[in-house]
Amino acid sequence: MEIAEAIRVQQNSHTTTGPTNYAERRKAMGLDSLTYPLHYEDARPNTNPTSTLHINLTEETVSARPGFEGIIGKSSVLRRLLHMVETVAAGDSTVLLLGETGTGKELIARAIHGLSPRNTRPFVKLNCAAIPTGLLESELFGHERGSFTGAIAQKIGRLEVAHQGSLFLDEIGDISLELQPKLLRALQEREFERLGSTRTQKIDVRIVAATHRDLEGMILEKQFRSDLYYRLNVFPIRVPPLRERPEDISLLVRHFVQQATRRMCKTIDTVPSETMDALIDYHWPGNIRELENVIERAVILSPGPVLRLSLRDLRSRIAPSQDTDRHQTLEEVERNYILKTLKATRWVLSGPGGAAARLGLNRSTLYFRMKKLGITRSVDSSSNPQKILATR
Repeated sequence: MEIAEAIRVQQNSHTTTGPTNYAERRKAMGLDSLTYPLHYEDARPNTNPTSTLHINLTEETVSARPGFEGIIGKSSVLRRLLHMVETVAAGDSTVLLLGETGTGKELIARAIHGLSPRNTRPFVKLNCAAIPTGLLESELFGHERGSFTGAIAQKIGRLEVAHQGSLFLDEIGDISLELQPKLLRALQEREFERLGSTRTQKIDVRIVAATHRDLEGMILEKQFRSDLYYRLNVFPIRVPPLRERPEDISLLVRHFVQQATRRMCKTIDTVPSETMDALIDYHWPGNIRELENVIERAVILSPGPVLRLSLRDLRSRIAPSQDTDRHQTLEEVERNYILKTLKATRWVLSGPGGAAARLGLNRSTLYFRMKKLGITRSVDSSSNPQKILATR
């Protein structure tokens, strides 16, 4: 499901409801092309006008200008992101989208394609984590009939389907080491062969890749090729998590309530202030996807026109920092900590600011621990001999 993005409108303490004043406020805040109207009304006399959010279910969500369909907002974080999208979309450079799961990276990839000169050509997506490793190569490059057991017909791969368009490679960090050199060749040489074929296919495809993984850390652990990383990392864009955009949450709530009530044929037009405050204050480790699920559950459980949300259930949700190492062994924790320290010291092992000093160990002890934990070291010939590369 594509995740629609929206924005919270911050109200002035003296809110007016006349259409002229509302239009002037929108224009002054620069919202005309990036937001849709959100109406706050008093629930009772002498209350704060932002205490309840009233939702007009007959009002359609107004999309942003062409190319940004589904992306709606005015926050400074979102505006910077959209500016970067506009900047890179006009060219043909490879884009790498970085960010946590559930932040809407696919929506950003579609915006890049929609604003590019390729927008009349195909936008093809491939989730590298959703396809078994043995089938991913066939999905990407295609295969000829009889090239392997079960290949009863020719298959056109996603690269070929996306010719002259854009290919979105989601979760690129999950691609196997065996397949990475073939993808690198396709990116560099703009050519590939289908499985079981000797005929080279020329392609003209723009690549937009995305991942929630730390690719640099994976390179150090020999799980991702550095040459492929540098080929993908031409124009990196970080998609911010929802906790960095708290002002966006009220309009996201409005949008998801609209979606859920229409599907369920229910009527909900009010969100209590304490509910909205709790939603804004929550950390949202699952980002927009988690917010959508929470709102859908709340709509299901709400018997009347007021959105009912169990604040206790929201507070009991696991924070992202909790239980992340629950299934790690002591050896794994130690290994990860040493690797983290090596990265922080730029792989300098000895000296006052080296990894050994930070870990409170002497150099020989650190060597011993690295060997025991399967961290090998090799001298980088292009730099200081004390610099090391840590691998599994």
